[in-house]
Amino acid sequence: MARRVVVTGMGGVTALGQDWPSIRAAMEAGRTGVRHMPEWDRFTGIGTRLAAPIDDFSAEARYPRKKTRTMGRVSLLAVFATERALEAAGLLDAPVLRGGRTGAAYGSSFGSPDAVLGFYELKKEGVARNLTATSYIQMMSHTAVVNIGLFFGITGRIIPTSSACTSGSQAIGYAYEAIRFGKADIMVAGGAEELDITDSAVFDTLYATSTRNDRPDTTPRPFDRDRDGLVIGEGAATLILEEYEHARARGAPMIAEIVGFGTNSDGNHVTQPQAATMAGALRLALADAGLDPSAIGFVSGHGTATEGGDIAETAATHAVLGAGVPIHSLKGHFGHSLGACGAIEAWLGIEMQRDGWFAPTANLAEVDTRCATLDYIMGAPRMLTPQYIMSNNFAFGGINTSLIFARM
Repeated sequence: MARRVVVTGMGGVTALGQDWPSIRAAMEAGRTGVRHMPEWDRFTGIGTRLAAPIDDFSAEARYPRKKTRTMGRVSLLAVFATERALEAAGLLDAPVLRGGRTGAAYGSSFGSPDAVLGFYELKKEGVARNLTATSYIQMMSHTAVVNIGLFFGITGRIIPTSSACTSGSQAIGYAYEAIRFGKADIMVAGGAEELDITDSAVFDTLYATSTRNDRPDTTPRPFDRDRDGLVIGEGAATLILEEYEHARARGAPMIAEIVGFGTNSDGNHVTQPQAATMAGALRLALADAGLDPSAIGFVSGHGTATEGGDIAETAATHAVLGAGVPIHSLKGHFGHSLGACGAIEAWLGIEMQRDGWFAPTANLAEVDTRCATLDYIMGAPRMLTPQYIMSNNFAFGGINTSLIFARM
């Protein structure tokens, strides 16, 4: 018999703050985390000078060097978010972390790019002077989940998810399934990404980045007629998932319940999303939850502010949920944090569901007529009390995910 899975702790770090009250206050004030990056002026051949960095994060004073020598910035962000989430769940330093029934599922698009430079120097110059015993550990795609496991002494199953923009949401989904089908009682789940020029360069070569370099407060513009591309951000978010009876027995806070997860792939093109298979992922989540489409009261959309992505995503959402479903994208506020975005959007979606307050899509002024007819939240926050919310993400390679959370 499938078991119920609840969220008992959450934590994160973003360009707008490290806790929900701070982030909501910034949103209410109309602020976003996007800024001009003068430090990128030395890079030629790259059009964008925009990003959403976290300017006030430092782990040096927080953690001893012995504990962080295997970590680049992406792992430090992940560990920090996880520490906050475990603390909220009442599980920080708990013996259950080392009991074999607690695991971790966590993702990022890549490791820490700077750790690659020593290997590049070896290949280019034939010299290994900047390689260390931890260079590979910092750069490997599963560095975040490995370092979480090492830092907190987790001895259960480890599930790395390195699937670009669905890394965080796949991690949450796979963690949910591990508990639901009896393979774990507690799972640490989420995603992280550190900001690097190479991330922006990936999309710049596809002509998919915003170049409103002198107007950072007006971009990115998800679903908007005048969008000109995405902006890269960084951050991390962690959800602590727990089997319902296990959580109840220890008196844990129950923040939300995960009731549905769907994931599939387009099988068609590495960078051209397909509305039909996107819609299929949403239907898989609904079937997993045993819900009718009309039960979904709000959608946290992927909304990258790229033409093909916005159009395909909204077509898929309309095909499954109809024209009346309220939807927003948070990428106007935080930029596209790649492997972290699914986890950050799940975290903040749950916070908004609890408050009954949903932020508008930043910079959305006039919906592109090629986007499907939906109830786009724009201009001002919306007060809603949905029992069920859906959080969707779509990644390079045609990887699609959909999560459904129930209010408790």
